[in-house]
Amino acid sequence: MELILWRHAQAQDLTDDMPAEADMQRPLTAKGQKQAQRMGGWLESALPQTCRILVSPSLRTQETAEALGRKFKTLAEIGPAASAEDLILAANWPHSREPVLLIGHQPALGAMAAQLIKPQQSECAIRKANVWWISQKEMDGEGLQTYLKAIMCPQLA
Repeated sequence: MELILWRHAQAQDLTDDMPAEADMQRPLTAKGQKQAQRMGGWLESALPQTCRILVSPSLRTQETAEALGRKFKTLAEIGPAASAEDLILAANWPHSREPVLLIGHQPALGAMAAQLIKPQQSECAIRKANVWWISQKEMDGEGLQTYLKAIMCPQLA
């Protein structure tokens, strides 16, 4: 299974005078729009056409997804309060027959990456607008192995 994790691009900060529910309505900054466009362009050239794209309902993830220019499905269960387990279930890891792109938030994306690739730490830091591509491959005599295929940042896209 191919699993691609894309953290939303840079969004406007949540200020102390804003209610907590305003977090869902934070748009991307001008820099975030550029980050999303660069990563969207790179992903468009790299993603298979059959890729299923799942997106958090927050405005910043929706705007990030729109930069890709493909159809996507919005899932409340992968929103800002999601856990790594929520993301794993939504992606149908490791059973999905098609590649899956999740566009979401920290810390859930980093916790999910850590669970799947098993680094020495309990969470991976996925920077804003970055993409982590996790894959599985049958290795000779070793069975199915999970590995980190790529990490891409907008500066390199």
